[in-house]
Amino acid sequence: MSTSIKSTALEPDYNDKDEDKGGILSHIGRYLPVYGLPVLTFLLVVFFSVLLPDTFPTLLNLRSILSDKSIIAILALAAMVPMLTGKIDLTVGYGIVLWHILAISLQTKFGMSWQMAVVVVLICGMLFGLLNGLLVEMAKIDSFIATLGTGTVIYSVALWYTGGRQVIGSLEADFYAISNSFIFGLPAPAFYVLGIAILLWIITERLPLGRCLYAIGANPRAADLNGIPSRKYVIGAFVTSGLLTALAGVILAAKLRIGQANVGLEFLLPALVGAFLGSTTIRPGRVNVLGTIIGVTILAVGISGIQQLGGAFYIEPLFNGATLLISIGIAGYAQRRGGKIKRMLKKGDD
Repeated sequence: MSTSIKSTALEPDYNDKDEDKGGILSHIGRYLPVYGLPVLTFLLVVFFSVLLPDTFPTLLNLRSILSDKSIIAILALAAMVPMLTGKIDLTVGYGIVLWHILAISLQTKFGMSWQMAVVVVLICGMLFGLLNGLLVEMAKIDSFIATLGTGTVIYSVALWYTGGRQVIGSLEADFYAISNSFIFGLPAPAFYVLGIAILLWIITERLPLGRCLYAIGANPRAADLNGIPSRKYVIGAFVTSGLLTALAGVILAAKLRIGQANVGLEFLLPALVGAFLGSTTIRPGRVNVLGTIIGVTILAVGISGIQQLGGAFYIEPLFNGATLLISIGIAGYAQRRGGKIKRMLKKGDD
């Protein structure tokens, strides 16, 4: 079975002698792929702050960016988890449509408390992720095809259930607070993103579980031969992705206060862009948590600045699409370059 994206499990190590070779240009060439995107993000912030001093570098704009892009950040992290194993999950954009509708419907039409509704939605998201994992690992369907198919089905269910109409009703104030409350003057969803990112960073960078996920993404066959239960980890990655997608749906429901089937798909492209951009920075050639957050940040900063400069309505999808193509190209180049370096180091050892 083919995979949709590769993930490099091991990074080449450079000793001090290697770092001393080549002079300053060599140092720049080595660190530019790692820190180039964070530097570009900083330069964009400075650029838009100079051009738009009254609107861009303000607390109001920061709150707006954090509120608008937190859902995309969660979906990008959701998409990132299967990418660790070399798979791709397109249902992060389709699932959020049904989950935010379900979160509202369970309260307005079935009389559930908001707490129970949230729990049910999260469980449904995990079960849906389990279905995706079984299709990919048990039925041996390519992850792109499998999640495109299940995503289309779940979107159709949302259209059927709503009949193209809005789902509205009385909701509790505490449910609204999930998205609309503030912590230390900043939107609460931003702290959800922070908590999820820290947890995923610990798992991927500090625990054996993360090492196993990267190993599966780099070479599933080699991972199996080394005793790593690839099937279990891949299915678990899809379950995690489903859980995070459902959480994003709950936050979207609390933010919109209504459910509608024409809302949600616009999150798919920027979420994938953020995840793919994440593989071009910090650890070039492999998806990573910090890189994903930086990828979403540069999208948020760029789009916010362009819109405040008077960019047309089609600028955002154009920006996202172009960035996706560029990020995939850079990620592919980084993977090829990393493979070349490893071969050179191996040849040198021989």
